[in-house]
Amino acid sequence: MGDNDIEERDPFPVEGDDEGGFQENPKRKRRRVEQLHSNVSKWMLPEELRETYLERANCCPPPIFIILISLAELGVFIYYAVWKPQKQWITLGVGIWESPLTYKPEQREEAWRFVSYMFVHAGVEHILGNLLMQLLLGIPLELVHKGFEVGMVYMAGVLAGSLASSIFDPLSALVGASGGVYALMGGYFMNAVVNFKEMRVLLGVFRILIIVLIVGTDVGFAIYRRFIVHDAAMKVSFVAHIGGGVAGMTIGYVFFTNYDKALLKDPRFWMCIVGYIAFFLFAVIFNIFLSPAPA
Repeated sequence: MGDNDIEERDPFPVEGDDEGGFQENPKRKRRRVEQLHSNVSKWMLPEELRETYLERANCCPPPIFIILISLAELGVFIYYAVWKPQKQWITLGVGIWESPLTYKPEQREEAWRFVSYMFVHAGVEHILGNLLMQLLLGIPLELVHKGFEVGMVYMAGVLAGSLASSIFDPLSALVGASGGVYALMGGYFMNAVVNFKEMRVLLGVFRILIIVLIVGTDVGFAIYRRFIVHDAAMKVSFVAHIGGGVAGMTIGYVFFTNYDKALLKDPRFWMCIVGYIAFFLFAVIFNIFLSPAPA
């Protein structure tokens, strides 16, 4: 009997054997992925949509848009901080003002600057704040809504931010990705407010308070630097924060509340699109014919 028992046992765990050690890692990994998606669904979706999301949840495609845009912004920052001569790189100086990417009112006829300014940041604090927020918020959003929706909201915020700045603060320059970041926060904020009853009370209150605290602190410092600190350097507008936030609270809200629904059949989507196009056309006309900024 003893010999037979020895012969029937496998000397080593075999891959594919349920009792072998090789099956534990894939199972553990799968459980971690499922837990990740479960947590994401609680933060991003009302209760009635979570089951649908969890049934379809996967990381294919991965959150590639927000990662690529973050790497591009970091790469441009490193370029101006390391390769371009700077007195210090904690707060960048001449290099970014002479950059062909920075939005400057006297060069607004170079239309790409209305978008490219998002790649240029004024210092370590500036870029780290933007990267941290857009990664922490953008990756979960992209896991739920995928790259197209998140990319559309982000870019709508970037463009709305520069256009709003050119109208309401036409003599100031503009750098940073705050328009896109605030668009993501605006869309998420509206989603949190509208679906407040569908969330746990403490979770809903926490989400809203965190966003209000971040936005209030950031805009407060931006206003302080803009109007109170007297610096000989070029004034940087804070209006892009507001423009991006408004874009997020309209277009972003529609995109982020239409999970598992036909977006093109939602009248709110077309209202937001028409409103955005009307704002865009007005901003173009203003910059061509009415802006007090130097030509």
